[in-house]
Amino acid sequence: MSGPLGGIKIIEFTSVVLGPWACQIMGDMGAEVIKVEPPVGDTNRNLGPSRNHDDMSALFLTCNRNKRSIVLDLKNPEGKAAALKLIAGADVMIHNFRPQAMDRLGLDYGSVKAVNPDIVYCATYGYSKFGPYGDKGALDDSIQAGAGIAMLMSMVEGEPRYLPTILADKTTGMAVVNAVIAALFYKERSGKGQEIEVPMYETMVSFTMVEHLWGQAFDPPIGKAGYHRLMSEHRRPYKTRDGYIAVLPYWDNHWKTFCEVVERPDMITDPRFKDMKTRLANIDVSYEETGKALSKKTTAEWLALFKPTNVPHMIVNTLDGLIEDPHLVETGFWHIANHPTEGKLRMAKTPYGFSESPLEIRRPPPRLGQHSAEILKEAGYAEADIKEMLAQGITAEPTS
Repeated sequence: MSGPLGGIKIIEFTSVVLGPWACQIMGDMGAEVIKVEPPVGDTNRNLGPSRNHDDMSALFLTCNRNKRSIVLDLKNPEGKAAALKLIAGADVMIHNFRPQAMDRLGLDYGSVKAVNPDIVYCATYGYSKFGPYGDKGALDDSIQAGAGIAMLMSMVEGEPRYLPTILADKTTGMAVVNAVIAALFYKERSGKGQEIEVPMYETMVSFTMVEHLWGQAFDPPIGKAGYHRLMSEHRRPYKTRDGYIAVLPYWDNHWKTFCEVVERPDMITDPRFKDMKTRLANIDVSYEETGKALSKKTTAEWLALFKPTNVPHMIVNTLDGLIEDPHLVETGFWHIANHPTEGKLRMAKTPYGFSESPLEIRRPPPRLGQHSAEILKEAGYAEADIKEMLAQGITAEPTS
């Protein structure tokens, strides 16, 4: 058994990032993941730069290792029957279709439970099916907008904007991992599978309002929502003489040490900054004075001065700079492997450390339908049946 989820079989009906990334994490944890794709493949297969095959582009490669790929046309009765055969032998099924689409395909929880009563069935999509938004489609930007994240940015930038990362997809993906593992633990204890719903919208509202519920945490409210320290226009990396640095003298002991390092003892006794509560009440001027102090030296000089202290500080990395970051290199965060068709690839490891069941990258991201025949044979199909399914387009293998 390899990894904490070794021995668990997952049938994945997902595309884009949310579901594929969640299933990749569980694949890294040792689960056997079978990715069921339509004849056109996961929509992300063609998104980003590619080297040798158009269906193996960058964004697909970052979300689909440790999986096998099978093509099934779920709109064809034989394709649906094959999918149900796979599900019958699985522990988990995960999909990111809207509920109505799964009902039409006959792959809703009731239909799946009929062939596998113990299945852990995880549905992840835009909005809970129990609310008025339940039939709406969703992508990361629309969820950032609906969950208040875009409007948070307007408080800093002057107008709403999306964060330049697919925050909703990836955060909800981690929620899927948590929910599936919890359901598997329940099944281990009770012997019962169950249906799980992980909607993006509710997940991201929960995520956003942890700190921003603020005065609305009370009923009736005792203030508006919004943790104003995070929305200060001065909350950003500070300019140094030659670049930028991130420094956060948050706790009172941080503040005292910071003021000593930057040679501003006056700020220790300044009544506006005497403790965390008063610094929060005067957050804009606190950030402004911090910035002024840090403008006096170079980034390297400040890094050397803050290194022996407990004040949180960090370089401001570029995306390309992360590839050579000494900490990431030393900890082996970047995994380099040779793909059989795409050559040498760089992959970010799932950053969880297990002393007894370490995570492992066992399989490179698959070509579209690379394992179709193999998986169908394991499910009990004869060679002649597989050839007929290939001929009819019910399944498919790589074109080159």
